[in-house]
Amino acid sequence: MTAFLNVTASLTGRRWIGPDPAADRLAEGMAQTTSLPLPLCRILAARGVAPEDAPAFLSPTLRDLMPDPLSLKDMGTAADRLVRAVNRRDRIAVFADYDVDGGASAALLLTWLRAFGIEATLYIPDRIDEGYGPNVPAMTSLAAAHDLILCVDCGTLSHEPVAAAKGADVVILDHHLALETLPRALAVVNPNRQDEDGTLAHLCAAGVVFLLLVEANRRLRAAGRQGPDLMAMLDLVALATVADVAPLVGLNRAFVRQGLKVMARRDRPGLRALADVARMDQAPTPYALGFLLGPRVNAGGRIGQADLGARLLATADEMEAARLAALLDQLNTDRREITEAVRAEALAQAESRGLDAPLVWAAADGWHPGVVGIVAARLKEAANRPAVVIGFEGDEGKGSARSVPGVDLGAAIQRLAAEGMIVKGGGHKMAAGLSLTRAQLEPAMARLSELLARQGAGAGGPRDLRIDSLLMTAAATVALVEEIENAGPFGAAAPAPRFAFASAQVSARRIGDNHLKLSVSDGSGPALDAIAFGAFDGPLGPALENPGHRRFHLAGKLELNHWNGRTRVQLRLDDAAVA
Repeated sequence: MTAFLNVTASLTGRRWIGPDPAADRLAEGMAQTTSLPLPLCRILAARGVAPEDAPAFLSPTLRDLMPDPLSLKDMGTAADRLVRAVNRRDRIAVFADYDVDGGASAALLLTWLRAFGIEATLYIPDRIDEGYGPNVPAMTSLAAAHDLILCVDCGTLSHEPVAAAKGADVVILDHHLALETLPRALAVVNPNRQDEDGTLAHLCAAGVVFLLLVEANRRLRAAGRQGPDLMAMLDLVALATVADVAPLVGLNRAFVRQGLKVMARRDRPGLRALADVARMDQAPTPYALGFLLGPRVNAGGRIGQADLGARLLATADEMEAARLAALLDQLNTDRREITEAVRAEALAQAESRGLDAPLVWAAADGWHPGVVGIVAARLKEAANRPAVVIGFEGDEGKGSARSVPGVDLGAAIQRLAAEGMIVKGGGHKMAAGLSLTRAQLEPAMARLSELLARQGAGAGGPRDLRIDSLLMTAAATVALVEEIENAGPFGAAAPAPRFAFASAQVSARRIGDNHLKLSVSDGSGPALDAIAFGAFDGPLGPALENPGHRRFHLAGKLELNHWNGRTRVQLRLDDAAVA
């Protein structure tokens, strides 16, 4: 394939790949029949959207995309039990994971139950003392005091803890990969059960919980009773979907699209307080959910008190919301400092081992288990390889792993556990967790590298950079960006479109220690603003800060920048090449 704009090695070492010629022809035909802008039609064509389907794609509705909740196995049993618990006013406990998806899933249930005057018990395990998912002591204790235990974003692999919950019914609402044998719970609702068809495998746990509440409300209506307004809870589903990096396709896309509208109303005290401490002064976007709100909700589970995030999302009390948001904001600041220290050590270790293997990994004593997942993601991005980062405390190591598209990391780690090479492990395609002993470390990483190599991990160098369209700077208007945003929201499995600007003059100034603010002009009209975050972490900053007489091809994503009452288009720069 010919390199786009003949860029075979950009400043970051990547080859640029342009639109597929066949898709380009489809886009031109779509533009003629729909009167939509050609750049937008190129995005739709690349997503496989037919011209006749473009209006529905640009305005996705839950009504059109919502499946029958009963298409998931055990859903009927779970909904029956939940409704019965409400009618009988059973004692209910919610056992949740300590991340955003777990916290949002718990908050959905707590809020829904509160509408019936039921205050459920929230239990979130401590990441360090208890680890991920249900454990025998906690489940035994909860079962002694409750009639129903709802396990959210966890439980699918918890055979022994579920069996320990004697005297209580256990319902599991999860999305992590399942084994052939499921725990002996009353119901296991999970689109990633092995006996599911995979149609809803992209849902996060909050999406599964939302479907349960849809079915429960339906059963309540059939009995002449009104359930809570579920549309008002889509802000929680959107937050969880984006923060858990679930693919923004199909139903997830509608969840996030509608959830952002709900969040913009600022009705939920916890999210309103969190947005304020994060200094969000614009309408929420997927970026804000993933990089401003999500990390703060996660901070309690990572380095503080595990239930802080879920309590914030569930609270109806303004003062408690403000207090919890401030605490999580401070914990997030602390978490960033810890992360940076571990990242520097892990990257140095991984580089000494080599970043061109099928698996990039690092392990050391004392690395905080709350940040190893973030550091694994950074290693993955640096090497374009699956990455594992493990922190040891004595002989016990706890680690997190992150994958790249096309490599099923969760399945590979589950196989390690089945082969007895690690103590336990599991997750999904893009992320997983594991526990192992010091003696298991080297053999397990060698075996995991072998399993991932069979899936193609490590076969290439730096990622090719995909370009969706070539634009003149004069065409980068507010109206065009607003049209493009209708094809969103953008995120996992639905990346924001990337545009190239050819042979542009650049003037730039450094912002802070590491960022670059640019003005870009190709002579077609007014200059285009651009921003390059972290530019001086690599070659972009030094090359563009002092461009001399050189012109550059630039590639990045267009966004709207609202400042002082004005709205301007800004290019978020991804890469550049000397023209």
